[in-house]
Amino acid sequence: MRWAWLVLRVLLFIICSVGGYFVAAKTGAFSQYEWAPWAGALVGIIAALLALSVEKLIKQMPLKGLFGGTIGLVIGLSVAKLIGYGFIGLENDATRVTIYVILSCILGYIGMILGSTKVEEIRIHNWPWLVRGGASRSDQVAKILDTSVIIDGRVADIVETGFLGGILMIPEFVLQELQHIADSPDPTRKVRGRRGLDVIKRLQQEKLVEVRIDRQDFDNLTDVDAKLVALALKVNAKIVTNDYNLAKVAEVQGIRVLNINQLANALKPVVLPGEVLRLQILKEGKEQGQGIAYLEDGTMVVVENASRLLGKEVDVAVTSILQTTAGRLIFTILKDFEHPRQQH
Repeated sequence: MRWAWLVLRVLLFIICSVGGYFVAAKTGAFSQYEWAPWAGALVGIIAALLALSVEKLIKQMPLKGLFGGTIGLVIGLSVAKLIGYGFIGLENDATRVTIYVILSCILGYIGMILGSTKVEEIRIHNWPWLVRGGASRSDQVAKILDTSVIIDGRVADIVETGFLGGILMIPEFVLQELQHIADSPDPTRKVRGRRGLDVIKRLQQEKLVEVRIDRQDFDNLTDVDAKLVALALKVNAKIVTNDYNLAKVAEVQGIRVLNINQLANALKPVVLPGEVLRLQILKEGKEQGQGIAYLEDGTMVVVENASRLLGKEVDVAVTSILQTTAGRLIFTILKDFEHPRQQH
């Protein structure tokens, strides 16, 4: 597929340059100049470059924005044409044409910008293809996946549930980092890298969201996190990550961050002080006499005076809850200190 696009672009340059060459050569006003055909070819190449720039711009715009921008451009050019009739009486053709060109550029630009922005206020329910292009601002904004969240793998499950939609952008430098991890001689790192590549393949195959591989790079930056921040600022995207430090750096620079760990903590069951839980004491705590247990979601529970009850199930009462950057920590005391129940 990549080769097909490359061939199309080469053909675009060839057609534009050859076309410009022959147009300049066949134009009577320029036929007397030997350099005119080559200047025409150069103009054709410049036109092809402009077309590729417009292509990149169009890819980042939703369908509704393109529709509104096109309508605005037509209206702007029509207004310029109407105003241009007022200058028909000018005897100098060059002046008249110059005024018309300036009016067309100004009014066409204003119409295109207004059309692409104000079209968001239109709600046409009979045109679902058009409403879908602009119905949700959050879906329009691309979400960049970093290496940690891809290796983690939970992002694929979240996409399957429908809570994360729109465009998922995976930078090429993140793919390269995953490849380096997968090629590592360390077995643990190799497994993590391969799992990350499998997660990307899974997202592409399920086709629940648009997975876009972005090939932009920042040669002046070496750190992957710095490149992620630079890319998010450039394309006005969100960052999906599990990296606490990356999230903080991105937030300082005004980038919206979706942290999977924060989402997981928010979805944990609510435990209130005074609530009674039945848990199994699995190990001793850091402080003397403390026992450690865990809820089903992995939340650590500290039980006072329970170190001697290892392997036993006991009823505990919640005394306090501590929220940390790593998650929640629940402190409890034994509900029935004298008669702990044996594990069956």
